[in-house]
Amino acid sequence: MKIFKMRNLITILIVTVIVTFISCENSNDLNPNNIEGTYIGTLLTDISSKSSAAKTENSATAVVRKIGDKIEVHCYDGNFDITVLLDTYIDNDNIMVCLTGNDFDLMYGHMLGQGHMNGNMQNNGTEWMQHLNQEHQASDEHFGGFDMQHHSFNYTFMLDDMEYHFQGIKN
Repeated sequence: MKIFKMRNLITILIVTVIVTFISCENSNDLNPNNIEGTYIGTLLTDISSKSSAAKTENSATAVVRKIGDKIEVHCYDGNFDITVLLDTYIDNDNIMVCLTGNDFDLMYGHMLGQGHMNGNMQNNGTEWMQHLNQEHQASDEHFGGFDMQHHSFNYTFMLDDMEYHFQGIKN
């Protein structure tokens, strides 16, 4: 009987150590520094006009690098090349992104930091929820982020009234 109890105790101890290790590893995955790198994927272009609608899909690359407390995303394929500066916000298992500076002002009609305060933020809300509540209206559109469990990035770039949707996996 004592051997059985000892084995159960050892098993519980091993499982606890493994769960603790995995939990610590997952929390490190949410570090915005871990999103830096090259993402290989596709760029879907929605070319629409009143007379026609067409979509093209090409192989594309997005290079993400940290610049201070922001990230720079350089996305390109054979015909498309854009670089944007984005803020990052932790949201459970994801890191969401939002425009910053003048791009934020142009997209949403006010400067970052002149928030709308759409409600009281609970202490248990994520950084992303705080950002949405403090800086955005309910109708504001957002364009992507990082899925940390799948090491993927998706973002919709707006350029010349056209949408370019990138989706890729970290290389």
